[in-house]
Amino acid sequence: MSHHYSGPDFGFPHGDARLDLTDLYAFPKSGDASKSILIMNVHPSAGVNPQGPTTDVPFATDAFYELKIDTNGDAVADIAYRIRFTSDKGGAQTATLSRVEGAQAAGTGDDGQVIVEGAPVSTGLEAHVTEAGNYRFFAGWRGDPFFFDTLGALNNLQFTGDDYFADKDVCSIVLEVPNSTLGSKKMGLWARTVEGRSGKWIQADRGARPNQTPFLAGEQNAAYLAAEPADDARFVPVFAHALEHTGGYTPAEATRVAATLLPDVLHYDPTRLASYPDNGRALTDDVVDFFLPLLTNGKVTQDNVGPHKDLLASFPYVGPPHKARSAEKVAA
Repeated sequence: MSHHYSGPDFGFPHGDARLDLTDLYAFPKSGDASKSILIMNVHPSAGVNPQGPTTDVPFATDAFYELKIDTNGDAVADIAYRIRFTSDKGGAQTATLSRVEGAQAAGTGDDGQVIVEGAPVSTGLEAHVTEAGNYRFFAGWRGDPFFFDTLGALNNLQFTGDDYFADKDVCSIVLEVPNSTLGSKKMGLWARTVEGRSGKWIQADRGARPNQTPFLAGEQNAAYLAAEPADDARFVPVFAHALEHTGGYTPAEATRVAATLLPDVLHYDPTRLASYPDNGRALTDDVVDFFLPLLTNGKVTQDNVGPHKDLLASFPYVGPPHKARSAEKVAA
């Protein structure tokens, strides 16, 4: 679940694991109320369809990765942070972080004010952190902080407390940003990946709240991944239908619950502690134990899996990867 696979067929968007959005986190920086931590995780280290490990190459260089920020509650981005990756002949990747505002933030492009340039991407156990003014930036392989009994979910929600993600890795993009750059106190956040192999930028994956894609199949799934949060009301009947089936909700109650899940944005106020689903999302928030009672109408309440123990108390917060990829490649 989560967004580790873009839909119930467990496939990756555009067939590329590097474009797959897994989770989005937002929480105040501990010890500094003036800053926030935003984490966008992509590229699971293991796939289900097809089964087996995904590529060791962390990020796609013919794509960009984006954090969207809505500051006025209309589910349209007013600010965006965009990350592009390049690689040298030896395969080492570097990242460029840009910031855009206004109409450009709501659109699709790889332009913007450059905040960080040439930041090394980490492929080994060491976290290479780049500082630029009031910003900190990290990109690279880390231990996947998501925790869930996936095999129990596939076995008709018969959970045994086996954390499928305990030894899995993911590619993290971690930003430490001044709250003054995020607009108003309360905001809506989401992330997306945009692929450009065809010569045109095409949204491959998007999301904010965990556990949304199980509601969607086939054409509806493709339409959802290509859509914008501002248009999410059209998916309420699809979500409601799934809730009637999985939870035995009445049509009216299913529609009411489905409407609480859309638009697919993460609400965040940096002046308050993070606690999903009320405010942002911390790395230790048990989002599955929130979602299961909703999905099953209270019949199943938990999967008996808890947060990972390898999380860090300081930047980049996500624990080291379980596997060091090929002799670490760091751009000169």
